[in-house]
Amino acid sequence: MPEFMQFLLSGLTVGAVYALVALGFTIIYNASDVANFAQGEFVMLGGMITAFAYMAGAPLPLAALLAIVVTAAIGVALNKLAIEPARGAPVASLIIITIGASIFIRGVAQVVFDKQLHRFPAFSGDDPIRVLGATILPQSLWVIVGALVIFVGLWLFFTRTLTGRAVLATANNRIAALLVGINTKYIMTLSFALSAAIGALAGVLVTPITLVSYDIGMTMALKGFAAAMLGGMGNPKGALAGGLLLGLLEAFTAGYISSQYKDAAAFVVILGVLFFMPQGLFGRRTAERV
Repeated sequence: MPEFMQFLLSGLTVGAVYALVALGFTIIYNASDVANFAQGEFVMLGGMITAFAYMAGAPLPLAALLAIVVTAAIGVALNKLAIEPARGAPVASLIIITIGASIFIRGVAQVVFDKQLHRFPAFSGDDPIRVLGATILPQSLWVIVGALVIFVGLWLFFTRTLTGRAVLATANNRIAALLVGINTKYIMTLSFALSAAIGALAGVLVTPITLVSYDIGMTMALKGFAAAMLGGMGNPKGALAGGLLLGLLEAFTAGYISSQYKDAAAFVVILGVLFFMPQGLFGRRTAERV
């Protein structure tokens, strides 16, 4: 029982991070039908900027806020300088652009920061909390609760606000959204800013546990993309569920089989799910009239 609980708590912590990255993918996909593979770099920037601002003497809350704001600005710049000028290009070309942006951001981060691992103090100390024989760090609770709060906030944003509904309308039909007066360029800019801010928040929350370096972005992007696909691309509920399921799968595979196989097992299961349900666990089935 203690081992099971330990793997469960570890899986929920990691899965919450994957869920936040997947939520970032979902926001961009809903606005533009593009999978943004620079999303993992936003996680890296959130952790690195916070760590260096804290080392420079800024209070931790201010350093975290600065990281989120700067990363959101970088997300807006990515949209304005790379995605928007190529709006008429095929989706595959736009995805390649985001991969190139990921490589560029990683290279700049290597020069601006360094190649070392960094961390900053946990928000509520490092004394573990015992739960049914297992232990969990207080920072892990921040990660899990943070993911749930962001999920609820996004659900309210998309269902209860005009701007959120404008994002959904733009995702459903960009031309129709333009015809009814929705500023689709503003919606795209907002989506990239929001997605980058959520990625940065994930980096801020998880860095005291896992540490951060300039090269973690691609791994985070792949895991977040896998979580989004598993839950159903474009569905916030699916992003949360997919992230948590992926984290649990990795934790139990590492605990009961071997840590060498956790990544392979996760992606094998995801491929199996997508083979039988291409829309993912919570994606909508679509029908096309021919």
